[in-house]
Amino acid sequence: MSRSLLITNMILFQIGWFACVLGGANQYPVMGALVAAAVIGIHLWRATSPKPEALLVLTALLVGVVFESLFTLSSLSTYPSGVLIEGLAPYWMVLMWGLFATTLNVSMRWLTALPMLWVGLLGAILAPLSYLGGNRLGAVEFSDTTTALIAIALGWAVLLPLIAFVAKRYDGYVNDQSSTSETRSIPHV
Repeated sequence: MSRSLLITNMILFQIGWFACVLGGANQYPVMGALVAAAVIGIHLWRATSPKPEALLVLTALLVGVVFESLFTLSSLSTYPSGVLIEGLAPYWMVLMWGLFATTLNVSMRWLTALPMLWVGLLGAILAPLSYLGGNRLGAVEFSDTTTALIAIALGWAVLLPLIAFVAKRYDGYVNDQSSTSETRSIPHV
């Protein structure tokens, strides 16, 4: 896998993350969702095997809608914008799960090679930090920050190993030869 693909994947993820969080925080959730959808689309377009990669993204989206909606229904979290159906998570937040999935077989491929216990531990530590960042930027409010962060840590301790397992099974970049001319590149404008 080429270094440029890894760097592009990391940068696009960060752009999508900030677009979703800042869009959600500032009453422009559609803008963040459009950026996230575009990043996911580019990711699938560049995959050597788009179908398995799409199944990974779809799995992450389904896990995300359930996990985030449980937080919304339990009143642990509330969002300033992007909620289409009362009680469900906002669409931009769900798209962030698909956005995260785009990293698992590219820039975060190393994660899928770790023992699942370590993956769970990383999920328990790093996910709450990401949510706290979203909270500080105004994209999510917690009814009780400590309880919410503990619940997020516990959830991600279980869900990240699950999604990492799915990423290994549905790897659309497994045979990627980015240094060859066969790889699709983003057209220059």
